[in-house]
Amino acid sequence: MAVFIDTHCHLDAPEFGAEMPVIRARAAERGVALCVIPAVAVFNFGTVRELARVQGDAYALGIHPLCTGDAQASDLEALDAELSLHRGDPRLVAVGEIGLDYFVAGLDSDKQAHFFHTQLQLARKHDLPVLIHVRRSVDKVLKHLRQTAGGRPWRGIAHAFNGSEQQANACIDIGLKLGFGGAVTFERALQLRRLAATLPLDSLVMETDAPDIQPHWIYRTQAQRTAGEPQGRNEPGELPRIAEVVAQLRGIGIDELAAATTKNAFHAMPRLESLLALSEGRPHHA
Repeated sequence: MAVFIDTHCHLDAPEFGAEMPVIRARAAERGVALCVIPAVAVFNFGTVRELARVQGDAYALGIHPLCTGDAQASDLEALDAELSLHRGDPRLVAVGEIGLDYFVAGLDSDKQAHFFHTQLQLARKHDLPVLIHVRRSVDKVLKHLRQTAGGRPWRGIAHAFNGSEQQANACIDIGLKLGFGGAVTFERALQLRRLAATLPLDSLVMETDAPDIQPHWIYRTQAQRTAGEPQGRNEPGELPRIAEVVAQLRGIGIDELAAATTKNAFHAMPRLESLLALSEGRPHHA
C-alpha cells in the first residue's frame, strides 16, 4: 500500500469530536501514516501536542492569521516560551499555522503582518520550518520570508497553494514545498490542476486541511443541500483518493506520487522522517 503524509490536518477540530480516533484509524488503514496537526492560537497549543502524542502524529505551533484579531503581544511571548520548552519534542515539526489572509473581510492587515513577521523570526530563532497560510497573499508572504531569511533558505510549506505559476516558482525558489489538497479535484480549478500537473514533482506535498477544503465528491453547493444542512466533512482518509487525482493529472502511478510527496514532506519538515520510522508497525489509538 502507498504511504502518505497529510501535511496539514486539523484533527482537533470540533467537527470531529468523539469520532476523531475512529477517523484517524480509518485514515491509517488507507495508508495515511502521519498527520501534521497545526495549532491556530495559544488556546489549542496543548491540545494539538497531546493529540499528536496519543495518535502517533506530529504537530506545529503558531497563531493563524484569522486568529490575530483577538491575539495579544503576550501570545507571541507564549509561543516563544512553548517553542523553547518543547524544543526537544520530536513531534514538534514546524511553526504554524501562520501567514496572511486577504480573503476574509474585516481583518487588520497591519496586525496580521506583525504577527506573521514575528512568528517567522521565532521560527528562525528555534530553527524550525514553517506552515504558511497564503490565501490571496502570496506576494506579501514572500516579502516577509525574504526579509526574515537571514541568508538561509527556508524549509516549510505554502499550505493550500492556489497562486500563479510565477508565484509557485517564487515559493519553490525560496525553499518552500506547495501543499495540494481537495481543491485540485474540481475540474473547474483549471489553473490549480495545471500547476499540479506541471510543477516539478519534488515541489509537491499532499494535505487535506480536514475538516475543510472538501474534495469534489464531498463538497455540495448550498443549492444542493437541504435547508440548514451543514457542508460535508473532509477527513484525512480522503488523502489517497485526492492523491490519485494528482497522479492522474501528472500521468504517473500512485505509488510514485506517494513516494515522492512523502520524501518532499521529509525535506520540508525533517523531523517527520524519524517519526514515520517510529509509527510503522504501530497501530494508532482507537
